[in-house]
Amino acid sequence: MELILKQDVENLGFKDDVVTVKNGYGRNFLIPQGSAILATPSSRKVLAENLKQRAFKEKKIVDDATVIAEALKALEIKISSKVGSGDKLFGSVNNIDLAEAIAKEGQAIDKKFITVVGGSVKRLGKYEAVIRLHREVTVDFPFEVVAQAN
Repeated sequence: MELILKQDVENLGFKDDVVTVKNGYGRNFLIPQGSAILATPSSRKVLAENLKQRAFKEKKIVDDATVIAEALKALEIKISSKVGSGDKLFGSVNNIDLAEAIAKEGQAIDKKFITVVGGSVKRLGKYEAVIRLHREVTVDFPFEVVAQAN
């Protein structure tokens, strides 16, 4: 079943991509959720026209995302956390904590666009996250987890 995505779908594609999925996934999940429409010939023509009109707007969006990426590369984030024996954390540090720390520095990034490499962090040290600002602009973002001062 071929569908046109109306929004980004994790592990499938981005908005306005034409994707092929199994019938049940498309019919029972994507279409009822409003995430996709059937790729009929008329909807493909509409999509082509929309993409043509959006092409020059897309360049400005990519440029804005690149400016944000450069600003993020300049940031040094240190997340303080409570520490138990050794360098183990009480709890963990994940994309939500990183999004809050970046927001305190003045850059609002939605937590769903941040992926901490290796999942959540459970020890002190330097780690890396990938921030996706646009389908063409991603940033490898280093951060450090430090012990909280008592």
